[in-house]
Amino acid sequence: MSNSASPSLISYQAATEAFRSGTDTPREFLERAIDRLEAFEPTLRAFAQLSLPRARIAADAATARWRDGRPLSRIDGMPVGIKDVIETFDMPTGMGSPTHDGYRPLRDAASVYALRDAGAAVLGKTKTTEFAGGYPTDTRNPHDPQRTAGGSSAGSASAVGAGILPVALGTQVIGSVLRPAGFCGAFGYKPTYGAINRGGSHDFQSHSCIGVIAASLADLWCTTYDMVQRCGGDPGEPGLIGAEQLAGPFKPKRLIHLETPGWQLATVEARQQLETRLAALSAAGVEIVTRRSDPAVDALETSLNDILQFGYDIIGYESRWPLKSVAYRDRMGVSPGVLAQITKSDALGLEGYRALLARRVALRAEFEQLAATADAFITLDALGAAPKGITYTGNASFNVAASVLGTPALTLPVFADEGMPLGLQLISGQHTDHKLFAIARWVLTAD
Repeated sequence: MSNSASPSLISYQAATEAFRSGTDTPREFLERAIDRLEAFEPTLRAFAQLSLPRARIAADAATARWRDGRPLSRIDGMPVGIKDVIETFDMPTGMGSPTHDGYRPLRDAASVYALRDAGAAVLGKTKTTEFAGGYPTDTRNPHDPQRTAGGSSAGSASAVGAGILPVALGTQVIGSVLRPAGFCGAFGYKPTYGAINRGGSHDFQSHSCIGVIAASLADLWCTTYDMVQRCGGDPGEPGLIGAEQLAGPFKPKRLIHLETPGWQLATVEARQQLETRLAALSAAGVEIVTRRSDPAVDALETSLNDILQFGYDIIGYESRWPLKSVAYRDRMGVSPGVLAQITKSDALGLEGYRALLARRVALRAEFEQLAATADAFITLDALGAAPKGITYTGNASFNVAASVLGTPALTLPVFADEGMPLGLQLISGQHTDHKLFAIARWVLTAD
């Protein structure tokens, strides 16, 4: 796989009409996925574990239901990958760390249970960085194996971007769904905080969420909606809000260009492409608001100046218990970076953590007040192309705001840098996920 032979995304929703007509079946779809897996996995290294016999059983059962006109859901029989920090009863959950070699939960995570209950065929566990944030994994980018797939949901993004899977679950607490999806040329979705039940996911920090990486907007929405109907959102949260059918397209009246701290770090090519897209949207009648035209936008940009470090400080403190517990048991299995994080987070103290939480409440209020004045925010998904090598998974300056603010965000694979995929990111206020998808559908066709 190389830049000259880019892989193609494979949508499951695009195949369902063929399932209804009998010209294709979920089992045949799965076998094609396995063929691509066998061809590309030796290079990509996207999977930590495979469960092919169970996946075939699930696909056969779905084939019979589609044939009889009684599918369990729109994702019945769909091959799916599960990030290896999310529990599965039939495969180990390795956490990207030797400290969890052979760790085998006795149950599925809520999201995995919901996928199986909807008929999905769980193909395997996809690789993650250490504890979804530390030492990188060896997964490669499907568009250039000499580059990273991003992190921490590296394997999920690589498998979807390579056309092996139509959908894979990831998790995001800083930029772990959006950035790798963009690097690998896939669609990425970080929902409103709490929209998908995180039970059984080890990426548990207070602004973390389960997200989805997929081959299309339809695959993203149908998977998320059908999951949440079965497992709900996080306890105490209303879960995903929106209609069953993918909305849109919807032409926005007003979009805010949110530069974030990443704008000054982004490549010239990346910035030029976004500016060209903004000019085209403006020519189509969309009002584009920037920090130079609106003092409230400028004030928010200033508030977000240190958002990346701020996000890391919160999750560092919240990660002390599991990381210190692991280090007590197997210090030699924990990377030096994680050990240094533990020391730094200990120094923050409870009062320091409380101050961070108070500031996050204020930031969210400031953002939501501004979000009410526009249809969505628009920005880049990353500074530029996926970095060369696999030891650095990229800068999350463009992604962290949506995580800390608890807002929905989408990355659309519409740009390129150095001949590599680069995502366009859309963000909106909490619980406006359905509308954000509608805007995304319009933006994809508004050239």
